[in-house]
Amino acid sequence: MRNTSLAHLALFAVNLIYGANYVVAKGLMPGVIGPSGFILLRVLGALVLFWALQAWHPQRILWSDGWRFLLCGLTGVAMNQLFFFNGLMRTSPVNASIIMVATPVLVILMSGVLLGERIGWRKVLGIGLGAGGALLLILARPDQGPTSGGRLGDLFVLINATSYALYLVLVKPLMRRYGAVTVMSRVFLVGAVVVLPFGLGELSAVAPGNWSPAIWWSVGFVVVGVTFVAYLLNTWALRHVSPAVVGAYIYLQPVLATLFAWSVLALLKDDHAGAMQLVGWPQVASAAAIFKGVHLVGRADRRPV
Repeated sequence: MRNTSLAHLALFAVNLIYGANYVVAKGLMPGVIGPSGFILLRVLGALVLFWALQAWHPQRILWSDGWRFLLCGLTGVAMNQLFFFNGLMRTSPVNASIIMVATPVLVILMSGVLLGERIGWRKVLGIGLGAGGALLLILARPDQGPTSGGRLGDLFVLINATSYALYLVLVKPLMRRYGAVTVMSRVFLVGAVVVLPFGLGELSAVAPGNWSPAIWWSVGFVVVGVTFVAYLLNTWALRHVSPAVVGAYIYLQPVLATLFAWSVLALLKDDHAGAMQLVGWPQVASAAAIFKGVHLVGRADRRPV
C-alpha cells in the first residue's frame, strides 16, 4: 500500500513537471534550437545521467529481453518525441491536444490485449470522465487560433499517442525484473541512436555561448526535470501500478499547465486580468472530472472488478 501511494505521488510529480514544461520551454523552439535538435539534446543529456547512475548499481540484463528494450527505446523515446514535435509543427495545438486524449484509452486497450489486464467498469468510467474533462478544458481555451490542422500533422500526433501507449505496456514486464535506472539507461541508449541522425544538424547549429541565464535554466529544467526525472519516476511507478493508471494521469497535464500559466500571469507578471481569463467554471469542472477519473482508475487498479 505504501509503495502504491508513493507511485501515485510520483505520477502526480511527473505530470506537475510536464505541466510546468508547457510554460518553461515555450520560448525555446524554434528560436533557440530546432525541435529535432532539442529532442537529441534532451535524449543525450538524460542518457548521460542514467548511465552515471547505472555505474553505481550495475545490473545485467537477459539477452531474451533485448527485443523488448529495443521496442521500448523506439516507441517510448524516439517515435514518441519525434512524431509529437514534428506533428505539432504541422497541425494546430487544439488538434494535437484532442488527439492526445486518446492515449489513456489506447493504454487500457493494449494492456488488455498484450498483458491480459481486466478492463472493468471503474477503468472505463474513469477514463471516460478524464477524457471528457480534458476535452472540456481544451475546447474552452480562448484564442487558440485555427482549429483545422494538416492531416499529416494529425497523423504524426496520433502515431505519437499510439507509440507512447505501446511503450507503457511494453515496459511494464521489464520493471518486474530490473530497476528503473537499468531500464531507462538501455531505453535511452536505443532512443539516442535512432534520434541522432534526425537532430544532429540542428544541434550542431546551436550557439550556447549566446544563451542567457534564463535560457540555460530552461534547457536544464527540460533535460534534467522533464526528461531524466520524469522518465525515471514514471518508470518506477510502473513497478507498483498498472499502465492504465500511468496513462490516466496524462489527463492532469492540461489542468496543471493551466495552473502554471495562471501563476506566471498573476504572480510573476502581475497580470491579474489575463490570469482570470484562464480560470473559470469550465476549468474547475474539467479539473473535478479529471481528478475523479484518475481516482476511479486508481481504485480499479487496487481491487478486483
